Amino acid sequence: MRVFPDVDADRLLSAARRTADPAAAARLIAEAFFHVSRTADPATLSPLVDRLAALRSDPARPQTEALFHTVAGAVGVRTRKPHATRHLESALRIVETHRLDADPLHLECAMLCTLTLMRPQETRPRFAHLVAQADVTPARRARLVSMLGLGDAWSGDLLRGRAGLHEARRLAQAAGRLDIEAEATSWLVKIEAMCGDLAASAACLTQARDLAARSGSRWVAAHIAECAAALHLASGDTDAWLGVLEFLVGTVVGANSGLIFEHRWELATHYALHGRADAAAALLAAMPDPPLGWPGAPALPAWRGWIAQPADPAAMARFEASLAGLNRPVERLSRPRMAWLLGAQHARLGRRADATRLLEVACTGYAAIGAAGLLAQVMTDLQRLGLPGGPAVAFPATAVPAPDGPRLAVPVHRPDGPSLAEPGGKHAARPDGQRLTEAETRVAQAVAGGRSNREVAALLGVSAKTVEFHLGNIFRKLGVRNRTELAATTSTLQLGA
Repeated sequence: MRVFPDVDADRLLSAARRTADPAAAARLIAEAFFHVSRTADPATLSPLVDRLAALRSDPARPQTEALFHTVAGAVGVRTRKPHATRHLESALRIVETHRLDADPLHLECAMLCTLTLMRPQETRPRFAHLVAQADVTPARRARLVSMLGLGDAWSGDLLRGRAGLHEARRLAQAAGRLDIEAEATSWLVKIEAMCGDLAASAACLTQARDLAARSGSRWVAAHIAECAAALHLASGDTDAWLGVLEFLVGTVVGANSGLIFEHRWELATHYALHGRADAAAALLAAMPDPPLGWPGAPALPAWRGWIAQPADPAAMARFEASLAGLNRPVERLSRPRMAWLLGAQHARLGRRADATRLLEVACTGYAAIGAAGLLAQVMTDLQRLGLPGGPAVAFPATAVPAPDGPRLAVPVHRPDGPSLAEPGGKHAARPDGQRLTEAETRVAQAVAGGRSNREVAALLGVSAKTVEFHLGNIFRKLGVRNRTELAATTSTLQLGA
């Protein structure tokens, strides 16, 4: 049975008006906030803050204070209010001092504050045992498990995070809560793409959009484009990724996940690598460097300097040196991404030793967090340097997007021989002009050589489902119906496996 969060919230708020007990009223209002926090426009939540503020007392009641500061901080961050994080810090301090986290409502408050403060690495060690012990409603358990999964993935444990978010989806479905299911599903779009399962990522993207629409989830709907960026990268769809990135920068999506700076820096990088230095400079001039405690902040000033001089060895050396400052769990996605960017640029400039060193750093970082999909792409770049797996080839100055965490523009590396997606060259396309992406090109070449889906998956370091996903796009774009017709098409274009 579907549950309507707005209706439940109205019921809770009506009960809060009727009660003469201020502490009970505060609990009801906080419960209403959690019911609608995934569906309401953040600006419409401000009256809840005002109502909680009116229930504060002197002397202060710790339980009411914790609830007020949680809602005020969460709404303040979403509406970009100054000093909103002070409320979140206060809520955590009160919950810890008075040991309120045995209460499921205050436990959820503490977990929300921790994530909103961008400390995902603290979520599991501080709260997992309390979540396991809590006697809660199915909807609350779905929310709590979802936050644990997000904390795991955000702090670099993608595989554990993926498992947790799938469990949260199941719990949300059982509770009839489309809004919670929509949020968990949207996060899985990113995680599945980074882990290399493009078919699962694409399915989650479709489902997240549908769930957001069916639940009227403004919160999820506003962030779906950010979630889609990872899938566009993994699919090699540069144009789609660039369009999404420009949308994200223009709408300031990413402020709550810590990506607002990285989105802008990456777009500026793309412009700089494509001869649009003025556009890159304008983007960065509008944004000062973030506070030092912000995820990725230790490297962003040097990254800014590199964008201004993308071919300068000294600027690249400073950027590389700054990566040593990215040592927090929340930055475990940042460091390999930046190393990948630098390694690819060194390769393009013919500095093979520097390129190899940095690409190996990226490989190590991605392997450590379970990002098999991104690892496979970096390994392909290593092969193109002439390392085990393939001969050295040139690195064209074309940029592709990067998914979750700091997303950087990274050169596309064309396969040996003519490419189905080679700009300005012979390529396969439908009459509507759709070309194969880089990833689709590699799959098409391998399949045309007579390999099975499993063999192609092993060759490219992806799942068999991802190969099937690419084949569907390839058949559609080339207008072929089977592998035999695909082989004939690639043969005509002089493509080998």
